[in-house]
Amino acid sequence: MKKSEIKFQVNLDQQNLPKQILWEATDKESVGLESTKSVSLNVWDNLNHSTLRIDLWTEEMSVAEMKRFYIDIMGGMAQTIINSTGDEYMAEEIKSLCDRLVSHVNEENKKG
Repeated sequence: MKKSEIKFQVNLDQQNLPKQILWEATDKESVGLESTKSVSLNVWDNLNHSTLRIDLWTEEMSVAEMKRFYIDIMGGMAQTIINSTGDEYMAEEIKSLCDRLVSHVNEENKKG
């Protein structure tokens, strides 16, 4: 059986806020730690039937990047829903929300 590992290293400032986030994975194309501005990790807790979330970002992550990041996450979730459950309705609803959010962000960017 193949084994894959993903590691995160978070360097904190004096207020315990992420100053730097580094990650590495055994199946990643490049070798070694790589820097990122944000990570969002979701874990299903079988015991309590709930989702545990860890959302971290550095001060370098702009508001525009954060919004794009979460739209991309939701778009990926839509694809996962269709692949894992075949529920086209749910996947299309998520995609539709993403389309509306992209329009919203584009309008914000025009004004700013």
